[in-house]
Amino acid sequence: MLFWILVAILTAAVAVVLLLPLLRANARAEAPRSHDVEVYRDQLDELTRDEKAGLISGEDAEFARAEVARRLIAANDAVKASTGQVSSMRANRLAQLCVIILLPLLGLCLYLTTGSPDTPDAPLSARLANPDADPNILIAQAEQKLAQNPEDGAGWDVLAPIYYRTGRIEDAAVAFDRAVRLLGPTPARLGGYAESLIALSGGLVTTEAQTALQKSLILEPNDPRAEFYLALALKQEGKKDLALAAFDQLVARSPQDAPWLPLVNDHIASLKGEPTTTDSGTADTQAVEAAPGNPTSDDIAAAATMADGDRRAMIEGMVDSLSAKLAAEPANFEGWMRLVRSYAVLDQKDKAADALKQGLAAFPADSEQGKQLLALADELDLKPSGETP
Repeated sequence: MLFWILVAILTAAVAVVLLLPLLRANARAEAPRSHDVEVYRDQLDELTRDEKAGLISGEDAEFARAEVARRLIAANDAVKASTGQVSSMRANRLAQLCVIILLPLLGLCLYLTTGSPDTPDAPLSARLANPDADPNILIAQAEQKLAQNPEDGAGWDVLAPIYYRTGRIEDAAVAFDRAVRLLGPTPARLGGYAESLIALSGGLVTTEAQTALQKSLILEPNDPRAEFYLALALKQEGKKDLALAAFDQLVARSPQDAPWLPLVNDHIASLKGEPTTTDSGTADTQAVEAAPGNPTSDDIAAAATMADGDRRAMIEGMVDSLSAKLAAEPANFEGWMRLVRSYAVLDQKDKAADALKQGLAAFPADSEQGKQLLALADELDLKPSGETP
C-alpha cells in the first residue's frame, strides 16, 4: 500500500511540474473581443448622421472619424488573430488533459504489464538472507560478517572462490590464504590460493604457488590441477625433460575425455618442438606477460619463438627496466610491489630483498603502503637487505 501512495504522490508532483507552464500560458492568453468592430462601425455611421444634421462641424467630424477608424483597424487585427489564439488554447487544453489523464494511465499500464506489483517489499536484511540469485549480495553479506569478525574462517572460505570468479584476484588470494590459516589446508583452498597467485603473476607459477600445490598433492595425490601447474612450473624454469615427463604422467592418469587434455597435449607438443593444436598461447608467452614493464604484443610474439635462456634474459631485462624507472620515480607503490614479486618469481631473493628495502624507504613501514609491502615480504619469506632473518 505504501508503494502505491508513493507512486501517486510522485505522479502528482510530476503532473504539477508539467502543468504550471501550460496554466501560465492560459492566464496570459486574452480572448479577442470581436464586438468592438461593430461598435466602431456604428460610431462611424453616427458621425455621418450628426454631420448631416449640423450637430458637428465638418472639421470635427473628420478628426473623430480618423480616430474611430484607427480603433476599427486595431479591432479588425485582433479578430484576425483570434483564430490562432483559439487554436493555441485548444492545444493547451489537450496538453493539460494528456498530462492529467493519459500519462499516468500509460505509466500504470506499462508497470502492470512489465512490473511486479504483487512482489512484497524486500529490505536489505531480507535480501542478504536470501542471496541465491545475486552474487553481489552474497559478497556484501560475507564482507559484512567479516568486518565484524575477521577471524571467521568460514566467511573467508565462502568469499574466496566468489572473489576469484568475479575477477577480484588479489582479494581472492588474501581470502584463500586467510581460510587456509584459520580453517586448515584443503586441496580446494590450496589450489584456489595457487591459482590466484598464478593469475596475479600473469601466468607464472611462482614459488609460493608451487609450495601450495605441493601441499595440495600431499592431501590429495594425483590431483590433476596441482600436477598440471607443477609441470607448467618445470617448463617455465626451462626443465624440459622433467616437464615433459610430468605432463606425460598427467596424460596417462587422465580419462580420455578429460577437459584438460587438449591443453596438456599442447604443452607436450611445444616441448617436443611440434606444432600445437590451439592458438590460446603457451605458458612461455604467459611468462612474458607476467614480467613488469607492460610488454608490447610484439615482445610477446617474439618471446614465443625464443630459446629458454633468451626468454629469461628478456624477462630479466623488463624487470631491470622497471627497477630503473623506480629509482628515478620512487613514489610508485604498485611498481615496488611488482618489482619485489618479480624478483621473487625469478628466484633472485637478494634483489627482491634490496627492492623491498628501497620500497620501504619510499613508503615507511608504519604507512598503509608500507604495511602491504611487509605483508608481501612475509608472504615471500623476505627480509629487507641488511637485516638478518
